[in-house]
Amino acid sequence: MQLEVAAMARVSLSPPRTRLFRLVEWYSRRVYGKVLDPARALAHNPRVLWSDLRFEQSLAKWNRLDPDLKALAEMASAAAIGCSWCMDFGYWVARERGMAPEKLHDVPAWRDSDAYTPLERDVLAYAEAMTATPPTVDDDLAARLRDRLGEPALVELTAVVAVENLRSRMNSALGLTSQGFKDSCEVPESARATDNASTRHPGPGTAAQGRVSP
Repeated sequence: MQLEVAAMARVSLSPPRTRLFRLVEWYSRRVYGKVLDPARALAHNPRVLWSDLRFEQSLAKWNRLDPDLKALAEMASAAAIGCSWCMDFGYWVARERGMAPEKLHDVPAWRDSDAYTPLERDVLAYAEAMTATPPTVDDDLAARLRDRLGEPALVELTAVVAVENLRSRMNSALGLTSQGFKDSCEVPESARATDNASTRHPGPGTAAQGRVSP
């Protein structure tokens, strides 16, 4: 899952320490162990940051699409755009939720992988087709997804991909790169099993798919 990344952020990641940013900083460290770079970047414009936070809180309430399909759609879109930050963070969020690592790892080359069901392959294809400029979604693909998922879930899938385009294109344009979230997932399965047996920590939840949601 290697993507070409920019050398450095194109805006300072040390924004003015407004009350809003201090709250986001506290919440981010508490939930993710570090302050998310997109929050640092957006904090230069508090109105943009606040709108983003409210938007992500609303997105967290969407529930008509299976979470694994949602994760695949988001990561396929991020991979097509080349957003290493979104790929890194998306991998971590999905692994914390218990998604199979091979399905996440193979997203950039999903056509050559046997890790996916026919429905998952259609979701990946749909996300890529939507992310193309201009979009290349065809009637047959949309019809298959409508028949398998139902119209409410298809609408949600479409919106999820559109939102990930917003995230990935913004992060890429600002030069934001991976923060090493994926590395924290790469622990031996035996160690993971032992840890899970002793204590289970809550994952970041659906709201973490986007950014921070204090």
